[in-house]
Amino acid sequence: MDIFSHIKSVIGIVLGLSIAKLLQGTVKLIQHPGRTKPYWVHLGWALYIFLLLTHFWWWEYRLKDLSAWSFQAYFFLILFITMYYTLCALLFPDDVKDYDDKWEEYFYSRKKWFFGVLAASFVADILDTWLKGKDYFLQATWEYPLRNSLHFVLCIVAMWVSNRKFHATLVIFFILYELSYIWRLFDTLS
Repeated sequence: MDIFSHIKSVIGIVLGLSIAKLLQGTVKLIQHPGRTKPYWVHLGWALYIFLLLTHFWWWEYRLKDLSAWSFQAYFFLILFITMYYTLCALLFPDDVKDYDDKWEEYFYSRKKWFFGVLAASFVADILDTWLKGKDYFLQATWEYPLRNSLHFVLCIVAMWVSNRKFHATLVIFFILYELSYIWRLFDTLS
């Protein structure tokens, strides 16, 4: 087994746990519809994180071109993917009994944590792109640093804003933009 296959398998395990956490939380809402009151903005963020996880796995394929690996690079990747697992765990805790079984109340009570980790993931994404090499980093379009910067700022703002309309608009924007971004930039792999 080459080193990339080894690293890819470890990343795949954490990614798989992340997707499982999202699916488990979503399916629990379907299995027990009367136990908790779902909140569409919360479910929108679950969809967005699912898109990010899928995008992450596609993006990480470029690591195959890395000729030399260090423990620091490997450890960074593990920390990066762990951010996504943390987002999934924040979206779907074991229960929301402390919030009268209402996902809306739970989501807003944990929004600082959720958006703080999401903001940090956009910074880590830039470091991850740099890890793939200077040439790879420099070939990114102007949209990439603008996207990450804007998403970072919006996440910081979302940590402090409690307005429900703002959060509804934000999740719709993030989902639509991510779908557009994936479609335009990553529709093929060479």
